[in-house]
This record gives sequence, C-alpha cells and structure tokens, in this order.
Amino acid sequence: MPARLLLVCALLLASASSLAVTLHAVTDASGAVSYADRPGPGVKPMLSDESMIEIQPEDVRLNAIVFQGGVSFSARNELPVAVQVELRLDNLVNAQGGNAPRIVRRVLPPRSTQMLSVLRGRPGTLLNYRSTLLQAMGDPGARPQGYRYAFPWVGGPFRISQGPNGRVSHFGPKGRYAMDIAMPEGTTIVAAREGVVVSLQNSQSGRGENPSGNFVRILHPDGTMGVYLHLMRGSVVVTPGQRVRQGQVLAKSGNTGNSTGPHLHFVVQRNVGLAVESIPYRFDKPISGSPDYTAGNP
Repeated sequence: MPARLLLVCALLLASASSLAVTLHAVTDASGAVSYADRPGPGVKPMLSDESMIEIQPEDVRLNAIVFQGGVSFSARNELPVAVQVELRLDNLVNAQGGNAPRIVRRVLPPRSTQMLSVLRGRPGTLLNYRSTLLQAMGDPGARPQGYRYAFPWVGGPFRISQGPNGRVSHFGPKGRYAMDIAMPEGTTIVAAREGVVVSLQNSQSGRGENPSGNFVRILHPDGTMGVYLHLMRGSVVVTPGQRVRQGQVLAKSGNTGNSTGPHLHFVVQRNVGLAVESIPYRFDKPISGSPDYTAGNP
C-alpha cells in the first residue's frame, strides 16, 4: 500500500500589543517636528496607537518532494543575504526511527537551495506529520563590529523625536534601540553604512498593511542590518541585491505605516538565533545638540 502523506504547513505569526499615548507636536524654527508627552504653547495633541513590529519578508520556500515510502525536504533561499532556518517535523505517525519530533537548523547562503531532511514511513502504513519552517535573516554566527554610523539623511538640523525604549514604540526586541528623527516629508535619505540591499517596500500609501510603511533593509559587512522605515511612496531608488556605498541615496523620508508624523525610523538589527533583534549603535556626531540616545540610554 503506498504511503499517504499529510502535509500541514504551520506559519509563524508575529503579534504585538498597542499602547495608546497622547503626543504633542512642536515645530522649531528650522521646520523640524519633535514630539513631547506634555503640552506646551501652541502645540496640537494627537493620539498614537503605534505598534512597531516590522513585518519581514518570507523569502525562503520549503519544498516537500514525495517519493515511494517517504518525503524529502529542501529549502530555497531567494534573498541576497544568508537566512537561518529551522525545520520542525512533529505529530509524526508511523515514521521510521520513531515518532519523536525532529528539528533541523541550517544557515542557507544567499540564493541557494539546501537539503534539510528525509522522512520515511514504515512499510505498509500511513505516514502522517506536520512541518513548520521558521526563518530569520542573517547569520547568527556573525559578530558585529564597533562602528559609528553617518547620518542617514541630507539636510537638517533635525532632532530625535523618540529614542530607545520609547513611550510610543521602541519597546520590543526588534526596535528597542531604534531612533526616530523628525524631518519634513521628502527629505533625502542616504545609506548610513555601506552594504547590500536585501529587501524593500516602495508601494505603500498611508498606514497600509505593513507597520513599517515603505522601507529599505541593508546588510552590512559584519552581518548587521540597517533598516530605514516610513519612507515616501515611490521614492526608493535602489533594488534588492544592489551594493550601496555610505552616503548613497536610498529614498525620501515619508509618513507611511504606523507613523505618528513625518520622520525617519532608523534601526540596526542582527540575527540572534532565529530572531532578528535591534542592537545599540552610535552616530558619528550628535544630532542638533540633543542628548546621545544611541548608546541605549534614554
């Protein structure tokens, strides 16, 4: 009797709670907008329910190939960056070698295919299982280097409207050390560090479906990634796989996604083991005399 294979693909879902906060916008003489949690002369309050959980692309495809008596699993990484994956096979019934869950972890090189596992059934029985593929960009074995980032914009002076562990957002692992820099829409955004563009979004209007709005993600030589969020629709001028130099134009700032006002959200992240998390970083000079929040000390 040929084995009947049951494939149930489980998807990893990210969720976050929202925090409602009343903010007060203040525009200085240079036109830069900053936000405070207390009112002042002439300021206009606005309510924010921003929950900044970045939606990452799922560009690793799991292939299950059925053969007589079993199934083989391989993964295809379509990204120009290494991706760590975990294949979990559980709810096994009639599997050779026992029905205990099987877990396989691999780091897939850019744009590559790799065999992950082969599952065989006992002869004359029905083989059932559930497969789950988890993934995270970057190689967790890479070690970040000390680096001072250039300002990722042209013009100014601009001010920090929210630093790490902010009251509105920046309190989850992916954005804990992020910086929001208030600036007019249309400000030129440039690469703060050289690297390779690994993903982007360029077509979202307003809040849309992605909390990040339009964005560009760049892989740095030490395995860290710089992410530029809330960009203006249609303004991104780079493409995935493109190598960019420090100071090269990426896009224009905007107000897309879960944004409380025109600003650039800049964060540096790395793969810490099937999870992309923000890490502390520093700019190479202070921002318009504001305190240096970039070390992670609000």
